[in-house]
Amino acid sequence: ACAFAGLWNCVTINPLNIAAGVWMMLNAFVLFLCEAPFCCQFIEFANAVAARADRLRAWQKAAFYCGMAVFPVMLSLTLTTLLGNAIAFATGVLYGMSALGKKGDAISYARIHQQQKQMDEEKLTGSLEGQA
Repeated sequence: ACAFAGLWNCVTINPLNIAAGVWMMLNAFVLFLCEAPFCCQFIEFANAVAARADRLRAWQKAAFYCGMAVFPVMLSLTLTTLLGNAIAFATGVLYGMSALGKKGDAISYARIHQQQKQMDEEKLTGSLEGQA
């Protein structure tokens, strides 16, 4: 979607639209290299780029993908750039959510809170017994 929208964006005489379109096609290429290197088997360095991208942490990938997707929108705010970069931005958001971690359930939080409360009460009773 990003590559096709970028190509469509390049069919104009406005230089900012052309720059945004070229950037979008570059985004699509980088996403293919990092996320689906099997699609780029004809490129020699595809596996090296994919291996390097796999070593990045999830929050780093999130910042990279979201930053890549926001730049063309800042260059040329059109419906084509918004829709074309939506998938790249969504990929960054998903990596960001995975960096935040899994949401805990209410039972485990209640259990942790109860244990902390018991420890605080034991400390309080221990300090009161020590004073007496």
